[in-house]
Amino acid sequence: MTTFLSATSTPFKPITSGLGAVTALTICLTPMPLMAQEPSAETEQPTAQEAPGEQASAGQENASPEETTNAAPIPLVPGEPVWDSFHGQLNAQKYSPLDQINADNVGELEKAWEVHTGDVADGSGDLPATVWSATPVFANDTLYIGTPFYRVLALDPASGEEKWSFDTQSSLEALTQPALKNRGVAYWEADDPEAGEPCQKIIYMGTMDAQLFAVDADSGEQCTNFADNGVLDVNQWNDTNDRWPLSLLQPPTVVGDHLILGWAGKDWAYEQAPPGTVYSINARTGEREWTFQALSDETREQSGTANVWTHMSADEELGLVYLPVSSPSPNYWGGNRTEEVPLGTSTTALDVETGEVVWSRQWVHHDIWDYDINAAPTLMDITVDGEEIPALIQATKMGFLFVVNRETGEDVWPIEERPVPSGDGNVEGEVYAPTQPFPTKPAPLLDQSEKPDVWALADAVSFGECSALWDDLSYEGMYTPPTTQGEGTLGYPISAGGVQWGGVAFDPESQTAIVNTSHIVQYIKLYNREDYEAANRTSGNESGFAPQEGAPYGMRLEVALNRFGMPCWEPPFGELVALDMTTGDVKWRTPVGASQQYGFFMPESWGSPTIGGPAVTAGDVIFIGASMDAKVRAYSLETGEELWSSQTEAPSVSNPAVYEYKGREYVAFVSGGNTILKDQVGDQITVYALPE
Repeated sequence: MTTFLSATSTPFKPITSGLGAVTALTICLTPMPLMAQEPSAETEQPTAQEAPGEQASAGQENASPEETTNAAPIPLVPGEPVWDSFHGQLNAQKYSPLDQINADNVGELEKAWEVHTGDVADGSGDLPATVWSATPVFANDTLYIGTPFYRVLALDPASGEEKWSFDTQSSLEALTQPALKNRGVAYWEADDPEAGEPCQKIIYMGTMDAQLFAVDADSGEQCTNFADNGVLDVNQWNDTNDRWPLSLLQPPTVVGDHLILGWAGKDWAYEQAPPGTVYSINARTGEREWTFQALSDETREQSGTANVWTHMSADEELGLVYLPVSSPSPNYWGGNRTEEVPLGTSTTALDVETGEVVWSRQWVHHDIWDYDINAAPTLMDITVDGEEIPALIQATKMGFLFVVNRETGEDVWPIEERPVPSGDGNVEGEVYAPTQPFPTKPAPLLDQSEKPDVWALADAVSFGECSALWDDLSYEGMYTPPTTQGEGTLGYPISAGGVQWGGVAFDPESQTAIVNTSHIVQYIKLYNREDYEAANRTSGNESGFAPQEGAPYGMRLEVALNRFGMPCWEPPFGELVALDMTTGDVKWRTPVGASQQYGFFMPESWGSPTIGGPAVTAGDVIFIGASMDAKVRAYSLETGEELWSSQTEAPSVSNPAVYEYKGREYVAFVSGGNTILKDQVGDQITVYALPE
């Protein structure tokens, strides 16, 4: 049964002004004194009598981009061959204008050097397992890497020789995550460096216990003028539903002299949790400049999260930073947040100087599926029907790609509100959004309109186990609500599917977007509290039972596998897709990677689920790791043909980096693994180049 009824188009209504009708928005602007200190109650809770501009509240109008910025918009163009941030550049294009390595010669790539950091654990000893998703950052003629033991390494980009290392001495405890986790470092340098002064170039790295470290990029010494002798305690601002530390697993997004800082927490654990906050920190001093909150004061007290746990993107000419906002808590029951929460599960554009909302688009209304917006939106200039458009593409877990004007938030191609299922009446206190946004272009990366077909091979070898499971799972399309009945609700995609935090790469020359997507079927079931306590509960990394403590329901989320660990749904299990952004049409799509089970590699035509994203170069080459088989690969931008691969010691669940040093082009991969894919971890940095 499908719920994709005849589409009804509604006028576009971005959250830009007239916010009196929006009850779930609070943005606190908290100017800090010149000397960093513990904020007082007055600075934490601005009052209605504050001067205009110090607080943007739910009843105030927000200025348009023309009013909040003085600079005229300048198109995004291919820049210098740097890779100095998590997604290569602030626009998150993951694009390099280098073409020394190209589609004709990429097959000749060889290993230039490799380094093993020693910072790895498989979870069998005293330490939790490591999940290492750090993008190498190339800046200051150095390759900088953060490790899951919260160390910073500065390496020679041509040889891998260590220049310096810095150890945060952080406790190696999995305080908020199932594993020790790190996604790398951020780099900043002064526009007007003071000769002979330290920390005119700084590397920043956060820890799971909410400490942000700043070290001199040249020497590795702590920057004593930053916060408290080089360390900022972000957890000092954790003042509502303090269930966990505000873990700094993702490096800050550096915009001018601002560090835009989100944080990560525990999934699925609590009804009431720390509410989502994003901070602007002065890059030189560590002083807090403003605070953004995605939830209203009322919702903050009874719910939580709607945080930004992944990287952000920014347009410095527009003065805008773009936030991918996650869902409120608890993830799979919303009876405690039945009022509108318009900034939850959204892309929200803030004025980088003030933190005020310029526009926002919500991609899931009343999110009860954990459909966090988990990737930085990619900024791009595209030509559609002869018109030059400053665009933004937001990839999602749902397999949707939403394309809007990055100045205003308006649709590039129509985004329609369509009817979706309501619940079965068995979930206490729940409400259901009657419609959800659906993009008309690009088409969904996955067909969620009908229950995926059972894979005949997996069904046969398990004597019909997959078919029996399918019969017990309800499914009326992607937005079928969780239930307490039967085996629960089939989710396709759900938390692990669609597009993950690697996001979309973009080639500005051909106006081609590239994205990897996973095809994963899961199932979700709610348990009332008595049944949950009685269940034989087990859990893993992003799977199994979770309490949603405080809510009427605990939950269980599982991948739909047969007894032998085979997926019950048909392959491919992951694909790489190229899109013509002048039309929104697919140029090509191909299975990516190979799945692996019990030491055996499956046929590459089946593909693999993926974690991590692609990079693209002016040489018409796409580089990506991300797959279960622990290979890194190069594909043709033009055709999608696989051109090169190399085996590494663990899946490269990070974005690759492309850089040039002394006239030679390099491609760097971090192979650290993630137990969501398989139980294989590593500590390997591998860098490739053409033969000299």
